[in-house]
Amino acid sequence: MKAFADLYAELDTTTSSNAKLAAMQHYFTQAAPEDAAWAVYFLSGGRPRQWVPVRMLREMAIAFSGLSPWLFEESYQAVGDLAETISLVLPEMRHTSTDGLAVWIEDKLLPLRNAPASVLVERLPALWAQLDRQSLMLCIKLITGSFRVGVSRLLVTRALAAMAGLDSKRVAQRLVGYTDLSNHPSAASYLKLIAAESPHEHAQRGGQPYPFFLAHALAQPVEHFEPLLGPASNWQVEWKWDGIRAQVVKRDGRLWIWSRGEELVSEHFPELDSLVHDLPEGTVIDGEIVAWKAMPPGTGNASDPQSPMSPAVQPFALLQQRIGRKTLSKKILDEVPVVILAYDLLEWQGEDWRNRTQATRRAQLDLIVATSANPVLLASPVLTGEDWFDLARQREASRSLGVEGMMLKARDALYGVGRTKGMGVWWKWKVDPFSVDAVLIHAQLGHGRRASLYTDYTFAVWDGPPDASERTLVPFAKAYSGLTDEEIRQVDSIVRKTTVETFGPVSSVKPSLVFELGFEGIALSKRHKSGVAVRFPRMLRWRQDKSVEEADSLATLQNLLG
Repeated sequence: MKAFADLYAELDTTTSSNAKLAAMQHYFTQAAPEDAAWAVYFLSGGRPRQWVPVRMLREMAIAFSGLSPWLFEESYQAVGDLAETISLVLPEMRHTSTDGLAVWIEDKLLPLRNAPASVLVERLPALWAQLDRQSLMLCIKLITGSFRVGVSRLLVTRALAAMAGLDSKRVAQRLVGYTDLSNHPSAASYLKLIAAESPHEHAQRGGQPYPFFLAHALAQPVEHFEPLLGPASNWQVEWKWDGIRAQVVKRDGRLWIWSRGEELVSEHFPELDSLVHDLPEGTVIDGEIVAWKAMPPGTGNASDPQSPMSPAVQPFALLQQRIGRKTLSKKILDEVPVVILAYDLLEWQGEDWRNRTQATRRAQLDLIVATSANPVLLASPVLTGEDWFDLARQREASRSLGVEGMMLKARDALYGVGRTKGMGVWWKWKVDPFSVDAVLIHAQLGHGRRASLYTDYTFAVWDGPPDASERTLVPFAKAYSGLTDEEIRQVDSIVRKTTVETFGPVSSVKPSLVFELGFEGIALSKRHKSGVAVRFPRMLRWRQDKSVEEADSLATLQNLLG
């Protein structure tokens, strides 16, 4: 445990990618395989469920530190991180445990899950007493599921590849599915990650998907496309769907569905189970799961999502109703059916097709979809245009079709790993976000290096027009990204000077600041006071040229619903 805590501290105190790579390589070289297995899991983004209730941890920390509850809360607000706060307020202990990370996770921490309060009160202090301050903070982060550190999955992949002398793409392939909740890291699973390449490795894949190929954002004016990308005829152009990116894997007579987050989501989409009978063995399809509304006969071509006459793809907000539910009722299945819009073929008849061109993969995919004739599997339409300006005109219909813009895929591109350009390129040509001018009404301290600054804000719009005799501000969104460090410091100073009252960690401020907020989507919501919910809100700019009275109203948001 101490070795991993030291690695965490080293990674957390540097912004140098090379330093982080060196630190991870050193750790993996020295660590026992069973410890390295868990380290890879956490560093790659593995998030186990919370093992001990946060409320219980706070109560125990208060009791064992001897602090008054109000003083502990004040300390927490000053520090901004619960695990760090607890490690600072408890008496510092000498590190006495020689057990590795695997023993701590499997024998000491995992048994705490669902344990009664009496058991936690007995066991936790004894565990805490074995750890120094740094290791204690790490321990609490692990049991609360709040472990975060500034390394990407790609950086972990590079560290393992360099240490083992492997191609990083091979390691990336082996890491797919490693952080799924159903996976239990072990010495054997780690040794497979760093084992020498085998010519028969691909044939032993089971239900494992491939690493997803990701697109780069394209924000150039359309008149720059020809010099930058060449003629439009060199590109495969599709709509950018607003759904859940997924891979459908058919092997060994079974079907697996994986999300882009490398979570096995088969049970969340039972409609797609029928594909096990329609897809040939050794088929892996990349596509988008979307909420789908079949069109009545005679009202348009329901199988063609490109047709403005039949907008069968439904808003992502409907799809969200199915995400996170433990059980799917017949009612929700009937009200929010799904299909998968397929746009790439990664494996065919057990053979890896990623090194074939985009055009070749797409031609074979179209044959598979046509042969299947299963209504839950549709081909994402390929769009055509005379030139980039023609495609730009078609892109203007994105909002009415419920899509986010277009995807541009080089016809000669291979299927890469992550957001790389070495094997070809995909671009996402998104439409501009929705935007409104909103008023900052609440602020909360941030986390990590911004724990001492107010960085998380709640925004509101007016419930009536400027000429209304009486109107109030109605909260509708929270945002924390989009400002520079200097702007955050300026806003923090204003928040402190204009705070009216506090509610725990949240400060209510006198309305004085207006920001332009951008967001990707908007939908009706019964859960929110404003009656709407927005997707991915962020601050586009600080409107210092606008007064609070000039901010937008609920009517502006409601008009965007159309």
